[in-house]
Amino acid sequence: MAREFSTVGVVGLGTMGAGIVEVFARNGIDVVAVEISAPALERGRATLKGSTDRAVAKGKLAEADRDALHERVHFAVGLDALHSVDLVIEAVPEHLDLKQRIFAELDRVCRPETILATNTSSLSVTEISVATSRPNQVIGIHFFNPAPVMKLVEVVRTVVTAPEVVADVEALCARFGKVDVTINDRAGFIANALLFGYLNHAVSMFESHYATREDIDAAMKLGCGLPMGPLALMDLIGLDTAYEILDTMYRRGGRDRRHAPVPLLKQMVTAGLLGRKSGRGFYTYERPGSPVVVPDEATPPATDAALADGARAIAKVGVVGSGTMATGIIEVFAKAGYEVVSVTRGMEKSAKVCEAVKTSLNKGVVRGKLTEADRDAALGRISWSATLDHLADVDLVVEAVVEELSVKKALFASLDEICKPGVVLATTTSSLPVIDVAMATQRPADVVGLHFFNPAPVMPLVEVVRTIRTSPEAAATARAVCAALGKTGVVCGDRSGFIVNALLFPYLNDAVKMLEASYSTADDIDHAMKLGCGYPMGPFELLDVVGLDVSLAIQRELYLELREPGFAPAPLLEHLVTAGYLGRKTRRGFRDHSHR
Repeated sequence: MAREFSTVGVVGLGTMGAGIVEVFARNGIDVVAVEISAPALERGRATLKGSTDRAVAKGKLAEADRDALHERVHFAVGLDALHSVDLVIEAVPEHLDLKQRIFAELDRVCRPETILATNTSSLSVTEISVATSRPNQVIGIHFFNPAPVMKLVEVVRTVVTAPEVVADVEALCARFGKVDVTINDRAGFIANALLFGYLNHAVSMFESHYATREDIDAAMKLGCGLPMGPLALMDLIGLDTAYEILDTMYRRGGRDRRHAPVPLLKQMVTAGLLGRKSGRGFYTYERPGSPVVVPDEATPPATDAALADGARAIAKVGVVGSGTMATGIIEVFAKAGYEVVSVTRGMEKSAKVCEAVKTSLNKGVVRGKLTEADRDAALGRISWSATLDHLADVDLVVEAVVEELSVKKALFASLDEICKPGVVLATTTSSLPVIDVAMATQRPADVVGLHFFNPAPVMPLVEVVRTIRTSPEAAATARAVCAALGKTGVVCGDRSGFIVNALLFPYLNDAVKMLEASYSTADDIDHAMKLGCGYPMGPFELLDVVGLDVSLAIQRELYLELREPGFAPAPLLEHLVTAGYLGRKTRRGFRDHSHR
């Protein structure tokens, strides 16, 4: 039988601590909430009141339940108030010496059987535990912010944590309706170990002026369905907190350069630009603590003004290719009012593409997204061809053929001969260097990348890729076209992976390495990222959908270009691909899909 916890202590009443107090009090447990001083205690009390009042206003909590919740909380200054509690959770700032001092004091104050827990997100629970005479009763209970809402709790056991302590804490999490993942004491645990490498990489992208903060954030929200962009998330977490977590993970986690905090981060912290809490971080906020972003000197100009600058008029568009991507792009342009010339290798392929476009448009009618008249008008704008010569009078060509450089270069050399001057030539490549394709022509200034995401009619993002030879007019034209299609165009340089894949696939690769090291299971890692970070899919779910072979190819490209040791493909990923386990398409990847 798991032990009953009737009274719990919480040390530190910042956002996290106050949230943990609310979790326990909501679940009928008496809480002793402790701070270092009377002013800090009052701030904690106000945070708890604000959170519960908001819950009442949203209809998530009855007024009577809120009042009962507050009656269960006893506020006190100093650790001596915790002398008779069954469990203590510490939620003070991420400084090892501070936590060790608190645990040494808790060891003195609390009863011998009291469990001592830390909410640390990155520090060693083992190093904290040795400040006590009872390391077997010390455990990590890592809640996610906001604690009352987020379902995930990481339960962190050290090599000496007693099994019954782990079992008691797991039962407590279940009583709260939380999903717990139990793991060993390792830098960053699951969620932060995977999240912060990605966040740090996004900061380095911004630092090198590879893309704007708005474009980096829009790319990850629209391209991956994430709840927040990485730089906005850094502002929410707090740049000082993020720096401490990265620094700790770098020192404790084998000195992986991807966890070495980007220099810009330290500079911003030193300058007091800490994110939302200071009113200024990567973005500027209405006031300290406010989530409302206000324009500043880095805010891009209004869209219309930016797009009008040098963009060429586009009326007729050629789309070359016969795969899923080409089919989707034809539909997108035709629905947006452009005349479209579809070119495939042979009329048989043209007939298939035509049928696929019709089927998709008909689905739009059935779902009420499109009228029959709109469908017929869109189909009427498309002409079907099996020869590139029919692209002689188009204003824009979008290439969506196989991802092989030799094929694309040969195609662009042909387009160079056929197309009139001033035509923008675009490639939809997701992994090849756009400059290599551009240099197959005599007009590299007119070549851009237009990386649509699959399925093109649905996904709102397009990455507009400028090479070092792309003219400002060609880039402006590409952005204007994206806007006319109702898509969000994000501009970036010609680097492997562009924005989305360069940030997404190293994170997926890190998850594979974590599984490979037997640190956690695929299910627990997926739970951690979905429930702890709000990701729409866990990394192994996503890898099986994307295809392990596709993922490996992209990761190899990133590693070859950037030569970053942390980007080397995980051996487990390579072995699964070699074995033919490619994900859903072969019914076997990280999971068995044969019965689904």
